[in-house]
Amino acid sequence: MGDILSKINSLIWGAPMILLILGIGIILTVGCRMIQIRRLPLALKYMVKNEEGGQGDVTSFQALCTALSATIGTGNIVGVATAIVAGGPGALFWLELAGLLGMATKYAEGLLAVKYRTFDDHGKALGGPFYYIENGLGKKWKWLAKMFAFFGAIAGVIGIGTIAQINGITSAAETFFDPKKVNTISLFGNEYSWAVIISGIVVTVLVAIVLIGGVQRIARVSEIIVPLMIVIYVGLCLFMIVVNIAKLPGVIVEIVQSAFGLRAVSGGAIGAMMIAMQKGIARGIFSNESGLGSAPIAAAAAQSKEPVRQGLVSMTGTFIDTLVVCNMTGMAIILTGAWDTGLEGSAVTIFAFSEALPISQTLASLLLMICLAFFAFTTILGWNYYSERCLSYLTGGNTKFSSVFRWVYIFAVFIGPYLTVSAVWTIADIFNGLMAFPNIIALILLSPVVFKETKSYFARLSAGEIEEFSSVPLADASFDDD
Repeated sequence: MGDILSKINSLIWGAPMILLILGIGIILTVGCRMIQIRRLPLALKYMVKNEEGGQGDVTSFQALCTALSATIGTGNIVGVATAIVAGGPGALFWLELAGLLGMATKYAEGLLAVKYRTFDDHGKALGGPFYYIENGLGKKWKWLAKMFAFFGAIAGVIGIGTIAQINGITSAAETFFDPKKVNTISLFGNEYSWAVIISGIVVTVLVAIVLIGGVQRIARVSEIIVPLMIVIYVGLCLFMIVVNIAKLPGVIVEIVQSAFGLRAVSGGAIGAMMIAMQKGIARGIFSNESGLGSAPIAAAAAQSKEPVRQGLVSMTGTFIDTLVVCNMTGMAIILTGAWDTGLEGSAVTIFAFSEALPISQTLASLLLMICLAFFAFTTILGWNYYSERCLSYLTGGNTKFSSVFRWVYIFAVFIGPYLTVSAVWTIADIFNGLMAFPNIIALILLSPVVFKETKSYFARLSAGEIEEFSSVPLADASFDDD
């Protein structure tokens, strides 16, 4: 089964998919005139200043935190480690490049989510790729919208949303509480530590409690946990980098050489580069979800009346997730040589923490376990919302299906700890790719709409027609360089 999954994964995440994801990022970057760089300061301002007078279920900041809760998870810790172990230090280069281009992609997704969203009879916002495919491209494309929704629901329940996250939490708990597996019990023909079983049950119960409250409760929990965990984790990683600052120039050279196969054995440069590229981009997409189409589901719920503004807020999610958090993890792993120790999963990052910080391995394991637990827990919550929205679209909003699905989702969290790490990540990668394909097609076809909306918004902003943004300097607000 492992061989079959690996072959399917290699087929889906081959050169065509890599070119598609990088291609749409390049198209949107050029068409929006490097918006992820030129408008980042403005986007960060909008991130912490909620829009007034917008219709939606949650504030823009809560929508961003919901999206970040789903994106900042095991991919930022375990995923980055897995990519660098499999693809070498060069994988971090491709992961970051995918993140930079992905900021433009996430901007377009957020913009289209608000522009083409609808509201049900109760005033609840309905949006995401399935709606901008159906409303933006027309009814004849509804099959593509249904394809996305189908793969999105499955990805949530057996891939990125549940199994990968709970597996990361319980693995970290085992590493800290019972690294030698002294206290075990036999289940499903295998021996599992009590740390795995107990932590799995505790997380499952907490997930069930939060999910019963719906998107508002998920948003409130995310709004508190997400900013706090980002500050703590990034602070730890920055300290590790400062402690090893003398190694930084050599590490940067190593990353670039590895990214282009310059350190490979004779004749294997192209192959080494492709492995680094595949692993880096796949893990980058897994982490920041740019191009996947998941984040616009959360963006559509934001109290916003300006699609461009919400697009800018959405864009900051990829910046925080990949260019900040993932980069911090990757640099710590490469600086300490943890990627080349023969370890896998969270054990790689734990080794990096214990080597770089002036603390014991026990304390390093504890700190990482806490960070990983919070990261993964909020990802489970965010992806439940995503997958339920996908199912709701497929079933025409039938709440009975959603109620049953919620319990299926909770059950998937419960059984997640008992699956192998390699199988978990392979399955997650497969469904990520299957989700991305219909969404990227829609982004390509709707890119002229993105360009038109962007130019119109910044022209109105420059002319002072958008009153609540009057404090923004005109020189910074214009879309055209001249």
